[in-house]
Amino acid sequence: MLAHTEVDQPRALRCSAVTSFIVAWANLRAMFVLIVGAGRVGSAVAKLALASGHEVSVLDEDPLSHERLNAGQSQSWEDSGGQFTVGTALELDALIAAGIERAEVFIASTDGDNTNLIIAQVAQKRFGIGKVIVRVMDPARAGWYGEQGLHTISPTQHAIEMFERALELELA
Repeated sequence: MLAHTEVDQPRALRCSAVTSFIVAWANLRAMFVLIVGAGRVGSAVAKLALASGHEVSVLDEDPLSHERLNAGQSQSWEDSGGQFTVGTALELDALIAAGIERAEVFIASTDGDNTNLIIAQVAQKRFGIGKVIVRVMDPARAGWYGEQGLHTISPTQHAIEMFERALELELA
């Protein structure tokens, strides 16, 4: 989705990729989405999913990360229908408290590749979640785990591709 934004398009057109992402969320039937990691990425995706009518639970080890979910909102995350759990994603009790047993979509977006890959595999293999999406900074690892059946997103690989396209446009 966002990984395929063209660099030669005007900024307004590039923003349409974000709009497409929001529309895609809105067109899905309501699902229970568990997002681990409430940083910039996790909290933004959580807000989009909740605004699109999905039931959303966020798990993060930092209680202050909850503030990102409230930022820019007219009401609190919980008053909007969101759930927030403080806990360590590598602990099954925290995942269960956050609702992994009923999650239909699982998104691993912490700042650590190892944590993301472990919890994504737990979600997929132990809890049988059909749609598992994992952020992996290392492009090589993202590729390998993608071949193993995880839906990986590598911001680093995306940046490399964007720089390549920008250079191609400059040299053309």
